[in-house]
Amino acid sequence: MTLNELREHRQYPEQTKTDASRAVYERDYSRLIHSPTFRRLQGKSQVFGAGTGDYYRTRLTHSLEVAQIAREAARSLARSYPEVMPELAENAGLMIDPEVVECAAIAHDFGHPPFGHKGEEVLQGILGKLIERRTLEKLTGRTETPTPEQAAEVQLAMRRKYEHFEGNAHNFRLIMFLEKRENVNGLNLSDAVLLGINKYPFSGLDNPKGMYRHEWEYISHIRQTWEIPGTERTLEAQLMDLCDDIAYSAHDLEDGIKAGKIEVHEHFLRDSHLNKLIVEKIMTLEDEVWKGWTSECIGPKVESVLDEFLKIWNEKMPTCENDYSRTRREVKAYWVSLFVASLGVISTGDWKKVTFVRDGAEDEDMLRTVSVLKSFAWVTMIRDLRVQRLQKRSEWIIKRLWDAFLDPVASTAIIPSDWLQRYEADQKRIHPIWTWEHMVIDYIAGMTDAFAEKIYNELYGLKVGSIYDLD
Repeated sequence: MTLNELREHRQYPEQTKTDASRAVYERDYSRLIHSPTFRRLQGKSQVFGAGTGDYYRTRLTHSLEVAQIAREAARSLARSYPEVMPELAENAGLMIDPEVVECAAIAHDFGHPPFGHKGEEVLQGILGKLIERRTLEKLTGRTETPTPEQAAEVQLAMRRKYEHFEGNAHNFRLIMFLEKRENVNGLNLSDAVLLGINKYPFSGLDNPKGMYRHEWEYISHIRQTWEIPGTERTLEAQLMDLCDDIAYSAHDLEDGIKAGKIEVHEHFLRDSHLNKLIVEKIMTLEDEVWKGWTSECIGPKVESVLDEFLKIWNEKMPTCENDYSRTRREVKAYWVSLFVASLGVISTGDWKKVTFVRDGAEDEDMLRTVSVLKSFAWVTMIRDLRVQRLQKRSEWIIKRLWDAFLDPVASTAIIPSDWLQRYEADQKRIHPIWTWEHMVIDYIAGMTDAFAEKIYNELYGLKVGSIYDLD
């Protein structure tokens, strides 16, 4: 097979006649845009709760913005680095096609559960505690005290059975199983788009951010076919991921300024307590670019980035006729343009890397700048009192939904029939994809913020909806 044939291949043969007027990736784009999962992103939180206001970003608007940045960045890199073009690329994973990157960006947040990252954290904790409990039950049922090796073996077996929850893994659960198309499960996207979405190319048994075993089986097969070394990612996946960070660092700050959570003046941006919070957040990141850095070293970098942010704001304000709203937009555009213009492709030995480049080498200082801005957004908004209250409420909602659906006998009357039918069909497989518990997790994870609240209110009597409302 040629490199293009490898990239355009799909897991299942197309059942309908191929539309000759549309290219492979155009069909992928259509499938993503027209999917129920894409539409549900409008009801999922980005930073502020979905429905908080008509200005703030949701997962839907964030995904569209990432897609626009990624598409333009891909076009720019293709002009500057001809070796990533199809006719010169050495490997199917070393190409950059703007349409593939755009599709990957559109789908990159499909797997996020309701209530943003807090929802993801709660679902992770639920499955983690379930595995601990089932492991303990299995071990205490033995007549002899188990050895550490036996205990580890039982725990691994439980991890294989119940797996874990992770937003990027759930992406693939939706795209490759839960979505419905013709007579196959999933959207049946091209292999290039699937690998373009794959930020964490490993099994969940090897890494908490890894994929579920069912989807990983096919993704790992593609990677072997393409001869992608180790845990390297395609250039398109790398670019999508970096554009997500660019959007996060610029756009979420814009939302924070609009909401009044961030004040752009010296007293706010040069506050020592704010600097300390950002440094503490950076210290928790597992980011290679900060490896070996102490808090004493990080502090001055944080200070310089916030000083630069204030400087750009003060420069833009007069040109925007001292209009706060215009300035906010122009400062956002400045940072996005700066980051995208700094993107490049470098060699890493037997593979290549999309990153910020200066003088032919990776610009680690620019990577740290993005990291500081992302952490700045996190400490000023996620740690805000009202956001924390919303997150505490969302934690209760998800845990109570889990409690309501956990019993496979009692909860069949309150789970939609199509989910029950999918579960029953799955259990007839030689190797079922689901346990009941993970089916419940997948059901909750697919909810929007408002739908999760609606079901919670109906179940626990706070507010009863009409029986004619459709789920």
